Amino acid sequence: MAVFEYEFMQRAFWAGGLIGVIAPILGVYLMLRRQVLMADTLSHVSLAGVALGSVMNLNPVICGFAIAIIGALLVEQLRRSYRTYSEVPVAIIMTSGLALAVVLMSLKTNLSKTFSSYLFGSIVAVSDIQLWMMAGVCVIGLLFFILLRRPLYNFTFDEETASIGGVQVRGLSFAFAILTGMTVASAMPIVGVLLVSALIVLPAALALRVSRSFTAAIIVAVITGLIGIFSGLTTSYHLNTPPGGTIALILLVILLTGISAQKLIARYNRKRHRKETKSQHVILVNHSRRNTSHEIQ
Repeated sequence: MAVFEYEFMQRAFWAGGLIGVIAPILGVYLMLRRQVLMADTLSHVSLAGVALGSVMNLNPVICGFAIAIIGALLVEQLRRSYRTYSEVPVAIIMTSGLALAVVLMSLKTNLSKTFSSYLFGSIVAVSDIQLWMMAGVCVIGLLFFILLRRPLYNFTFDEETASIGGVQVRGLSFAFAILTGMTVASAMPIVGVLLVSALIVLPAALALRVSRSFTAAIIVAVITGLIGIFSGLTTSYHLNTPPGGTIALILLVILLTGISAQKLIARYNRKRHRKETKSQHVILVNHSRRNTSHEIQ
């Protein structure tokens, strides 16, 4: 294909494939834990890290990555202080990260082009260091979810029961928060700060809607994420549209199509069930009439 003739597109597909595997899996866990806004929060915090790195003449990618992890740990710590109001830590860290990013951006006037790629994504400009960072996050994330699948499963649905069962809930919570920060920071070059939650949440939203088991939900989420990213990149290349927005829109179309198809199938099954029930009722009535007729004779 012509799309693979260019090195930057090859890098883009590698980056998309790596994040397309780990981000949807994380999204399933975040949705089940009711922490879907975590992705948006950490993307704003990571943006502040990028601004800090630019102001201090450090590597903005590494700074954004590090600050996202610190933000994730702060959210987790605050979540334990506000157990009844779980949305409060997310709001505190999100507003703080965004405010810090705005202030730091004002200190350096030549950051508009750099921050445009972070806000809206520029996967075709993924650097080698970002690609290796994504590969590292993907490997670490897969090992995390595979090796700790049983404790994570119990921890996701009921932390108190998991704690009684011997799971180190506190340590697992902080490890999960660190992985979330790493994944969000790695996904930013693909879809940007404004759309990073779409890459994490939309595949998981479809998977949890149509799947009948947890394992099936993970598989459906990953497949959906990869289809959305690869088709979005291809469409963006041919139509010359922003990759991040194109990927997000395609994932949204897949989600809406999946929900509509599920409703149509459910409606068809209900109609078929009613017909079968009515047919069985008619058979029983006819059988009863024949028995009654034989008794009279």
